[in-house]
This record gives sequence, C-alpha cells and structure tokens, in this order.
Amino acid sequence: MQTPTYLAAGLRLPTNGLDYAILGIYFAVVLGIGFAARRSVKTSLDFFLSGRSLPAWITGLAFISANLAATEILGMAANSAQYGAYTVHWYWIGAIPAMVFLGLVMMPFYYGSKVRSVPEFLLLRFDKGAHLLSSILFAFAAILIAGVNLYALAIVVQALLGWPQWVAIVVAGFFVLAYITLGGLSSAIYNEVLQFFVILAALIPITVLGLKKVGGWGGLTDKLTKTHGHDFVTAWGGTGIGHTNPLGANWLTIVLGLGFVLSFGYWTTNFAEVQRALSAKNLSAAQRTPLIAAFPKIFIVFLVMIPGLVTAVLVPKIGMPGSSLQYNDAIPYLMQELLPNGVLGIAVTGLLAAFMAGMAANVSSFNTVFTNDIWARYIVKDREDTYYVRFGRLITAIGVLASIGTAFLASSFSNIMSYLQTLFSFFNVPMFVVFIVGMFWRRASAKSGFWGLLAGTVTAMVNYFVIYKHGIISIPSDQGANFVSAIAGFVAGAVVMVAVSLFTRPKPEDQLQGLVYGTRSPGMAEPPSAGDDAWYRRPALLGWGAVVLAAACYIPFSL
Repeated sequence: MQTPTYLAAGLRLPTNGLDYAILGIYFAVVLGIGFAARRSVKTSLDFFLSGRSLPAWITGLAFISANLAATEILGMAANSAQYGAYTVHWYWIGAIPAMVFLGLVMMPFYYGSKVRSVPEFLLLRFDKGAHLLSSILFAFAAILIAGVNLYALAIVVQALLGWPQWVAIVVAGFFVLAYITLGGLSSAIYNEVLQFFVILAALIPITVLGLKKVGGWGGLTDKLTKTHGHDFVTAWGGTGIGHTNPLGANWLTIVLGLGFVLSFGYWTTNFAEVQRALSAKNLSAAQRTPLIAAFPKIFIVFLVMIPGLVTAVLVPKIGMPGSSLQYNDAIPYLMQELLPNGVLGIAVTGLLAAFMAGMAANVSSFNTVFTNDIWARYIVKDREDTYYVRFGRLITAIGVLASIGTAFLASSFSNIMSYLQTLFSFFNVPMFVVFIVGMFWRRASAKSGFWGLLAGTVTAMVNYFVIYKHGIISIPSDQGANFVSAIAGFVAGAVVMVAVSLFTRPKPEDQLQGLVYGTRSPGMAEPPSAGDDAWYRRPALLGWGAVVLAAACYIPFSL
C-alpha cells in the first residue's frame, strides 16, 4: 500500500511580500490574456481550435508547455529521486521518437481530414461505436488527469505557502476556468506559451544551485554511486533480462512498454497535445508543431532529473519508511533549502504555472470532445453555432468542477508519475493500437475499432488491478507494472482487431481516402507556401534532427 500524496509538513517556504507580488502579477497577466483572446472568439472553430490560425512556433511552445505539468515538475523529479538516471528514458525514448512520428506521419491524416478532435478521426475511419467509446474514455481520462494537476497544485500550495487546501483548489480552478471560458483554446495556448518561460525561470535556478550544493555533476555522480550504486547514475545499467535495478524493468519492457506502446499511445492520440497542432494555420505548421516541441523536450529532462538526483544526495533515505520526505517532496525541498526571496517567488509562480498549464490543456480538450463528439453528435444535433460556443463555456465550468472531484483519487500514489502512467496505459495505449492498425491496414473493418479499443482497455485494467495488485505475477514496481499493462493492452487490442476484421466487412475503398496510409484526400494535397524551403520549415529535417540529437544525448548516460 502506497503512502498518500501529501508533502512533508515542514516544507514551509519563507515567502515575503516580493514573492507574493510576483505571484499576483502572474495571475493578473493570465486573466489579461483571457480577456484579450475573447475578442477573437466568434465561432465554435475559434473557441475550440483557435480558428486554425496560429503559427507553428506558438503551437509548438504550447504543445510542450501543455505537457510541462505535474508529470514533469513533481512527477519526474520524484522519478529521479526514486529511480535515478533511468528518468532519461521518459524523454529520449519515451517522447522524442513518438513526437517525430506524430509530426511526420500522423498529422497529415489528422489535419488533412479536417477533424476537430482525435475521436472524430475514429468516426471517419471506423464507425459510431468506436467514436462514442473513444470520446467517453478520453473525456473521463482528461478529467482524471486535470484532477492530478489540481490536486498536486493544492498540496504544494498548502505545504509551501500555508494556504488551506480548499483555498488553493478554488483559486487555481477559478483562474483556469476564467481564462478558458473567456478566450477558449486561444487563451489556453497563449497562456501556455507564457507558462513555458515562467516554468524555465523556476527550474533553472533550482538546477544550478542544486548542482553547486553537491559539488557539480562529478560530485553528484560520485556521491550517488557510493550511496545508491553505479546503476543509479546510468541509463541502461542493470537492465538486462533477469537483472535487478531501481526501476524494476528490463531493456525489453523499457523499449516496448515505454518507448513504443506508452510513448506512442500518449503523444500520438492524446488530444490535449494533438489539439495544439490542430490549431495551426496550415498543414506545414501543424506538422512542425510537435517537431519544434521536441527540441526543448530533449533538454528539459536535465531540469527535472537533476533536482531529483540532488535531493537523493541531500536526503539519502527520501521516500523510505521513517523518512519525513516523500519522493514528491524533491522540488519543494530544494526550493526551501536553496532559493532566496524574489527567486523563490518566481519558482512558486513557475510551479503553479506548470499545474495550471496541465490542467488547462486537459480541460480545453475535454470541452472540445464533450461538446463536439458527444453533445453535438448524439444528444443535441444541428443547433446554431453560437449555441455550441455557449455550451462549450458551460461544459468548461462543469469540467473544472469535476476535476476538483477527481483530484483526490491521486492521493493513493506517493509518486504522481506512477499514477499518470497508469492512466495512460488504460486510456491512451488502446486508442493508439486502434489508430495504428486503422491507419496502416486497409482491411481493418468498421466494427474492429470498437472491439479493439474495448479489449485493449479491459486487458490493461485487468493486468494492473488483478494480475499485478493481487500478486498473481510478481512485478517489482508500479512503473514496471505500467509497462507490462501497456504491452498487454496493445497486444490484446491488435489481436481482437485482426480477428474481428477477418469476420466482418471492410469499409469501401472510397471511404478510406485520406484516412489510411497510401491514400490522399484534397485536404492533404496542400501546396507549400512561400519560404517553405527554409531548413526550419522542413518537417522531415526537423524530425530526424531531433531523433539524432536525442540519441547523442544518451551516450554519457550509457557508460
């Protein structure tokens, strides 16, 4: 049984008026962006997809900022304090290849088909059953993940600033609700661009001062090798099949479970991310969105991994029985120990910005899917456009309230990253297998999408809650169990899709144009605009550059 996710009671920051002034300025700017973006909202396309008008650099920064949430700041620092340098796998194997695949291979299908959401693509490729099931699963997952960010924000504010937890929840929920309701996706995206730089301003001082505290990178690795062993500071040490390591996973489950199934399942089908690319002004900008985001993603790992490793040096027994600190305390602990006032205010603001960005990304994607894919498609059809804009604002408020209700489900996990990876294995992986089979196999029938999605989801849940939790098969850690659940869900979904397709009719060839690899639709035949021959406008060059750079970064961590 895991320890509840509460930060240590002693982590109270010595904040003063300067720190609160910085925090107040940030919240004022956030609302200001919401009011400014409201002027551009005239149609439902404006509200839900920013009118498909944004440049690639805006959508690229928003893409990466939407991911810089609880999973990055507290979760990855906790991962590093618990598992060591294995955290790099979540970036250089578990993110970059999938982001490149999304940009080069999948965005032409998404953007070319003119869908407003990821589930809507399943409606075109399969049938209403796959569409409705994927819409419900995604809406449910979005609220759960938004709740993670809100809950993490509340416990951090309570521990660091002394605010009552309910006050932190209400304040954060109000600001997210206000700027999304006012300006829709445009407001969320422009705030995410701001939040990206605020988050960096928070993490860089913590990382630099933390390294200085332990004697630089050499001092950090020497101390960790003495207390935690050599494998703790390498990427692949001890990952041979049959060997033990802090992560509780071998190279096969890392490559297949994290690097392929979980990673591709998250980055290519998670609408909270894909929605940012769909708001780009043209197909070229949409393709470049995840590729532009891939470059900062390569280096952000150092800003979240190093603080976790530093904390493991300063508090060797963190997370163990008898310790006053949990793994989630790594970043707050360093903030308390290292940062002076003023810088402390920036760090607190950056931490709040991260949680708000993650919550806003999931709430904005939730309101789009619920409004367009559930309400407008199956419940209230063919109403005027202004009605759906009003309903979108209403469901945004309901989504924020629901995320408050789901926030406390995260309390049973002492490592927030474990909780999020569990959710991804349940919801994103089964959707990914349906997408990948449907996009690359023309014979996949309309009925196979629904049954493949259902089989993958149920299998992943059974593996985690029954086989792992009841000890039927021994898996060393929650993360290892997540990798196995993801693989099981993927295999089950693929097998069921193939079996169902063999006994049901495929969709007619003319209904697959632009939806299956090797076919094209008019929307995908977009001519290049002037200046698209510049190197930074070439998606393939950007994508492979990111892969090569990420692979090169592995070298010092593999020795």
